[in-house]
Amino acid sequence: MSVMKRMRDVTLATFNDMLEKSEDPVRLIDQYLTAQSDQIIESEKVYSQLSQHVGQLRQQYLQAEQLKTKREDQAKLALKAGEDHLARIALQEKVLQEERSGQYLALYEQGAESLKELEEQLRSLKADYQSVYDKRHFYVARLESIRLQQKLNERLGGAGGSARIFDRLEEKLTDLELETKSLRELRKSGQELAAHAGSAMQAALDKEMLKLKAKLEQEGWMKS
Repeated sequence: MSVMKRMRDVTLATFNDMLEKSEDPVRLIDQYLTAQSDQIIESEKVYSQLSQHVGQLRQQYLQAEQLKTKREDQAKLALKAGEDHLARIALQEKVLQEERSGQYLALYEQGAESLKELEEQLRSLKADYQSVYDKRHFYVARLESIRLQQKLNERLGGAGGSARIFDRLEEKLTDLELETKSLRELRKSGQELAAHAGSAMQAALDKEMLKLKAKLEQEGWMKS
């Protein structure tokens, strides 16, 4: 595992820990995505530069190989022609190009390995970015659900308030009905009391009338 991958894993683990504790996960995710995007852009620039450099190293290696082969062929022709001096010069150049070819081959292989590693790291960075981006959509959807639920609760709370208003109105109307009923019953009781009082007065008058007649009879005023 490369140092960069270990650092990436530590960073992602730290981010996940912060995400669990954050009160504003979307804002934290946006900050992380911005940092990841910047890192991807910079890594792509390095990849492009390294790719170009590796291509140049390969070209240098191939040129050295071609020149080495060419000088060897020239040395053969010089020996066939009896030109040992020219053959020696050609072989000397061949040795130099062979050494140069080996040096560029080593640099090319090293660069190609670094390019492969950087390509893998870029793939991981982009995968992490996409994963966090998808997580952002989840949290945005989750927060929107909470917001709509809160609005729904407010609506339901308002409906409950209207119901309570009608309950209070019902109580008031009931009170008025009870009050009217009580007045009606009281009025009826008053009428019954007045009728009862009239009957008692009539009885008293009849009694007084009888007493008066009896007195007159005693005095001899009443006719039989």
